[in-house]
Amino acid sequence: MTMTRSVLLIVTNHGTINNDEDRPTGLWLGEAAEPYHVFQSAGFKVDIASPKGGSVPLDPNSLDGEQDEGNNEVIRLLQNTKRVKDMVYERYDALFFAGGHGTMYDFPGQPDIQNILAFFKDDGRIISAVCHGPAAFADAKTKDGKYVVDGVKLTGFTNEEEKSMELLDDMPFALQSKLESNGAGFVVGEAMEEHIVTDGNFITGQNPASAEAAARAVVNRLK
Repeated sequence: MTMTRSVLLIVTNHGTINNDEDRPTGLWLGEAAEPYHVFQSAGFKVDIASPKGGSVPLDPNSLDGEQDEGNNEVIRLLQNTKRVKDMVYERYDALFFAGGHGTMYDFPGQPDIQNILAFFKDDGRIISAVCHGPAAFADAKTKDGKYVVDGVKLTGFTNEEEKSMELLDDMPFALQSKLESNGAGFVVGEAMEEHIVTDGNFITGQNPASAEAAARAVVNRLK
């Protein structure tokens, strides 16, 4: 009998750009929903957690009525997520950090996320993320004090993509520049097109178009 694989899907709780109520953001729905469906279809167990637990704000730009019908189950689960702090993370085979601009505010420097990353990196388990999800890696370190992404080839939402959305100046930092300054080999693909980078136990996708492919890469590694 094969063991059921399990993935911890981590999402943001932050719902505004620069704490401006008139500029809502949050989780980019497809970056949680598409991977969730991919993992479920593969027979994996998937749990969803966030830094504070509870409900997760969805970026209004990521909602599309017709498409969302198939995501009702995920939307319901996102209304009551578990706290990252309460998860027994040793039980999971992989982490998947979904994106959305909200992650730029509450993933970096979050102690529970940093603990999990250090454990997964040291234990050689799969660390995956898409779009702004790699904000979780910003300044995160392993037990020996090295940056988690030092020497790792990866991707994420690029400076060019952020500029095209006219949000580069509104973010706490530029994701690509930050990860490069932490020693990552940041690989840039075509703007807004599917692009995946796999390096050791890291699997990353560049943008929303890369969410499903990133999740499939995780499944292929775990099968």
